[in-house]
Amino acid sequence: MADAKIEEQKKLDKIENTQKLTEAEEKFERRRKTIGFFLGPALGLLIYLLPIEGLKPQAQMLLAVIAFTATWWICEPIPIPATSLLGPTLCIVLGVESAAKVFAPFANPLIYLFLGSFILATAMMTHGLDKRVAYSMLSLKWVGSNPARILFALGFVTANISGWVSNTATTAMMYPIALGLLAAIVEMYRVQGKEIDVSRYKYATGLMLMAAYASSVGGVLTPVGTPPNIIVMGFLEQLAHIKVTFFQWMVWGSVAMAAYFIVMYIVLWRMFPADVKVIEGADKLIRAKRDELGKWTRGEVNAVIAFAVAVTLWVLPGPLAMIYGEKDPLLVTYGKYFNEATVAMIAGLLLFLLPTDWAKRQFTITWKEAQKGIDWGTLVLFGGGLSIGAMMYTTGLAAWVGSSVVSLTGAKSLMSLTIVFAVMSLLMSELTSHTASTNMCAPLGITAAVSIGVDPVPVAVAIALASSLGFMLPVSTPPNAIVFASGLIPITTMMRSGFLIDLLGMIFITIPLVVYFVPWVLAIMK
Repeated sequence: MADAKIEEQKKLDKIENTQKLTEAEEKFERRRKTIGFFLGPALGLLIYLLPIEGLKPQAQMLLAVIAFTATWWICEPIPIPATSLLGPTLCIVLGVESAAKVFAPFANPLIYLFLGSFILATAMMTHGLDKRVAYSMLSLKWVGSNPARILFALGFVTANISGWVSNTATTAMMYPIALGLLAAIVEMYRVQGKEIDVSRYKYATGLMLMAAYASSVGGVLTPVGTPPNIIVMGFLEQLAHIKVTFFQWMVWGSVAMAAYFIVMYIVLWRMFPADVKVIEGADKLIRAKRDELGKWTRGEVNAVIAFAVAVTLWVLPGPLAMIYGEKDPLLVTYGKYFNEATVAMIAGLLLFLLPTDWAKRQFTITWKEAQKGIDWGTLVLFGGGLSIGAMMYTTGLAAWVGSSVVSLTGAKSLMSLTIVFAVMSLLMSELTSHTASTNMCAPLGITAAVSIGVDPVPVAVAIALASSLGFMLPVSTPPNAIVFASGLIPITTMMRSGFLIDLLGMIFITIPLVVYFVPWVLAIMK
């Protein structure tokens, strides 16, 4: 048994040939950071010195800080979270607002929604619940050893897990599963007396891309699936005083995820088909992995309990609101005491209370384990974005930017405004962090929509959805970088497949969904 495991690991190691940045790519990154380091403050100073009509001194100072911050978000001369702290700090030093007001958004309830979700996801991964779900679904008889169904199932499982667990963590989990399937293909050909170059095997590329792309697609399912979702929800509440509920997001998020996934699957299967009808040994490999997990542990059961509590309390108000109306006294009281952030914290804290071994006083998760799973950088980035967004509103900069964007682009309808900001969000997400790009685009889109009197919700949702369509480059998202490191995906191949999915997703899903479906959902839930 031990020898078999060693042999299997050797096969995986042979396939997992980590590819580092090329010399040209390293030079590009170094230049990008160096240029950005000096360009950020220079751009900020230029905007501060320029005479800009219609802007109060505080608003112009804030615009200068935003230009500085946005440049450093894009070029990353220092870590993005550090830049997110620098922007608000400069606003205090330069007299835009007081420290109490500038730092208040760092305690926004939505940050605690993130925090509780991180703890919940960490418990699921710590006890292997995510792997049990993945292997159980991949081992279904329907999947078997059919390469087309394996590709579909791998993507389907990845997308659904990513709706609740971070995109990066989901890809990190599914990546070795995909490598294991490739090992089964290599073994199948070896038994047949054939040797294949996995780096040139199309189906191998398709599996790797599916593990990454499905993680990004799955993130649109729920507000906690990916940071841009909560970011736009926060800006909508802050800048337009519109609250989007967890259930509302899931309604259009589930439709968007299903539609994106279908497009993605068709593209990947067409571009990277398998040359066999059956991958011998694939079903046995997955079943063996599933059986290795053994019986359900107490930790897994506790994680399911906490997860079920969270999802139930998050989703329940939605159907009740459709039946009784949002202003029903019972629902108003429920929302007061069990808002999304409170529910996330309840579920997360439950994990510290549910024991796995009471005699030893061991509980489902320890604080040390929780700390490892909390993405503090995302929390800081989110707080920094909300802080700057709040100041844009109080200084009058938001109204000025909104009217300027409208006059510059000529966008004066919901459709045109959605297209402008969806494309802007997508392009920026291809080149920098999708979280940072959403922090930059969301306030602009929302204020522009408000300035021309159209509903800002579809525009904001379009920005969030488009930011999850960054499929072209390894730097676009961490999932892309993880699978690119396998050495099985040529950069030109990722660009071709990513561009096609981006284009089809934007034209046939993002724009129609937010312009027609989102307003319809909001209308029937009033």
